[in-house]
Amino acid sequence: MQMFNLVAQYGLTLVFLNVLFEQLGLPIPAVPTLVVAGALVTDGRLSGAGIFIAALVGCALGDGLWYVAGRLYGYRVMRFLCRISLSPDSCVRRSEDQFRRWGRLALVLGKFVPGLSTIMSPMAGAIRLNAWAFALFSGLGSLLWTAVFFCAGVVFRRQIDWLIAKIASLGEVALVVIAFLVAVYIALKWLQRRRFAQNLRMARITPGELRELLRRNSAPLVVDLRSAAVRTNEDRTIPGAVILDHAEIESHLSPIPLDREIVFLCNCPNEASAVMAAKRLMERGHTRVRPLLGGLDGWVAAGYELEPVAALAHT
Repeated sequence: MQMFNLVAQYGLTLVFLNVLFEQLGLPIPAVPTLVVAGALVTDGRLSGAGIFIAALVGCALGDGLWYVAGRLYGYRVMRFLCRISLSPDSCVRRSEDQFRRWGRLALVLGKFVPGLSTIMSPMAGAIRLNAWAFALFSGLGSLLWTAVFFCAGVVFRRQIDWLIAKIASLGEVALVVIAFLVAVYIALKWLQRRRFAQNLRMARITPGELRELLRRNSAPLVVDLRSAAVRTNEDRTIPGAVILDHAEIESHLSPIPLDREIVFLCNCPNEASAVMAAKRLMERGHTRVRPLLGGLDGWVAAGYELEPVAALAHT
């Protein structure tokens, strides 16, 4: 009942701030607020048009700020998000995969996928998606997302009243149960991230060490695992590197001798994709496989030479 009263009293301001904070990545879900606001519209206590505008403005401001941050700072923004998130560092690769699979529609569908809604906007900025295209598809996603949960409040008004009344009748017991469920969720996500971090523990090769090896006759095979969406924006890589997708690793690298040195590079936090690829090869018997510390960004930061991707032959 307090949520009903809060939404009824502060209405548009509460909806706007709640949506904005969620789009900025804070763990303050806006869906309950939108559903309650939709229920209150049926009573004439709130304006449906006002709720829609407040929610869309909140989405546009939050998404726009992340898009600009992605344009200005590139993948450093995604690394920051993964560091403060409870989700594993693979979230960047997941976002890249969604862009590759869905194209610009990822901005629309990503609104409904937990863990992707926040990172999609800086991803679009980092890969230099056209600003007008971003505004169009991000706006469409925001419109559909708002409409679904707002209309859910309108359609299920009676059920929401019944649920709120039940929760209110339980009093402090309901608060304890909700707090317990939230604590369990956070604990499970923390354990998931901890296990993922443990899986990433393996020796890395530094950019300086790799450069020295590349100067020798028995240079290692360097495999660039960055997604096609990323390479569209940054079309350079380490000289001599081959371009592979994750799905192609076993089929293309199996003929290579098991003692051949292989170095994987990516652009994800903690070299997550490169580590997972290296472990897949090690499970198949390869003995000299390492991820590149810092990925391509680490190589560039060291001031080492690059080669256009277009000049490379696919292995």
